Amino acid sequence: MTSASSANHAETRDDTTEQSRQQQGAATAKDKPAARDRLSLAARLLTEVFAPAVLAAVMPITMALAAESNVVAGLGWGVLGAAFTAVVPYAIIRLGMWRGELKDHHIGDRSKRAKPFALSLISVAVGAAVIAIAGGPRELVGTIAVMFTVLLAGTVVNLWWKASVHGAVIAGSCTMLMLAFGFMAWPAWILAGAVGWSRVRLRDHTTAQVIAGLAMGVPVAAAVYSLITGLWRP
Repeated sequence: MTSASSANHAETRDDTTEQSRQQQGAATAKDKPAARDRLSLAARLLTEVFAPAVLAAVMPITMALAAESNVVAGLGWGVLGAAFTAVVPYAIIRLGMWRGELKDHHIGDRSKRAKPFALSLISVAVGAAVIAIAGGPRELVGTIAVMFTVLLAGTVVNLWWKASVHGAVIAGSCTMLMLAFGFMAWPAWILAGAVGWSRVRLRDHTTAQVIAGLAMGVPVAAAVYSLITGLWRP
């Protein structure tokens, strides 16, 4: 009887252990999709918060404020620049979406990028010309010129390959911040890496496309910004 009772207890413990393992396995299986969802949400937030349109609005204002001792004047110049670099280009994309020509504001379909990119280039070029003629800060003109050149390079590359515009724009922005503010701006590169990860995580780009975008933005921004701000010293 004692042996039988012990065997029953052992079987009961085994059953309990097996049920516990099954429950833990089920909980782990549920946790994995939840973890993936959290990562995807983080990637989506990074992609949207540091989207090219957002940086195209923030960078002109940041650089103009840094260049002008008068805050009101700097803000005015910056907002004017952002109108040409961000507001008009974003309106072009939204109009394309409203007409059914574009599916999303990131223009994931490479074949649909040429027209909105070309129209945006015109807007950015006009903005740079207007601000330069009006006597705006050379740092702002340099910033807008960088945006034009990065967008032009992205437009050309995207005729054959879907390089990451997110990567190119944020890399160009980080480069300008480093040139303008020095080593104190280095944390911006952490954001650049995070944004690059987000594009791959969301499967909007491959790792190679993100790296290509980042690599494209750095030399273009360094050369153009340095050239313009160096040539236009008072």
